[in-house]
Amino acid sequence: MDRKGILVVGIGPGTADGMTREAYQALSECDVIVGYTVYVDLVKETFPGKEFLTTPMTREVDRCVLAFSQARQGKLVAMICSGDAGVYGMAGLIYQVGEDYPDIEITVYPGVTAALGGAAVLGAPLIHDFCLISLSDLLTPWDKIEKRLLLASEADFAIVLYNPSSHKRKDYLQKACDLMLRHKSPETVCGIVSNIHREGESARVLTLDQLRTTSVDMFTTVFIGNSQTVNLHGKMVTPRGYKDV
Repeated sequence: MDRKGILVVGIGPGTADGMTREAYQALSECDVIVGYTVYVDLVKETFPGKEFLTTPMTREVDRCVLAFSQARQGKLVAMICSGDAGVYGMAGLIYQVGEDYPDIEITVYPGVTAALGGAAVLGAPLIHDFCLISLSDLLTPWDKIEKRLLLASEADFAIVLYNPSSHKRKDYLQKACDLMLRHKSPETVCGIVSNIHREGESARVLTLDQLRTTSVDMFTTVFIGNSQTVNLHGKMVTPRGYKDV
């Protein structure tokens, strides 16, 4: 592994067992691990001999500049993200900031995003076409999120919702459900998973009508089925159609 550069690493849910082998190897070989405070705390015990540098939320650009400044000193730097670095992660911003550091090589290591980790807990909800939509309007206007929810529902996608709630957005999941109910049945099979593959993990299969009044937090991933999704003995399953061929 090149001893100078930026490794953008998706750490999955944050446990050593939940990392890909490539991600674990990258963090084993780097000199410095940079990340959002919460994510750094997840890997500190697994990689105790590393130098750790953090920035709080909303300081993403500063975090990238910090990583490149460390790499400029000849260090091999890992920028970590929960889940996958290329799915609502830091990979894109690293490449954008990296235009000012053309001498620094960038390598991305994939991880298990919450949609996949949560799907495994619930059963098999994403066997057919699906889409991911974040309900956070910090960087995306709500009217655009609303349009995506409506069109994905009309097209009968299974839908995964990231960032379904926060202290400032307590009613956003209810608003999203109301939009999806314009095109989906109230009995549509849904699922929620909290703290995926971490301590305190919990999961529940429910209907879209029930989901509408369910409280969730920022550590919850929400799954809304398509018109064929079923509840099989407590597991959320979206058929692909193999049995019908």
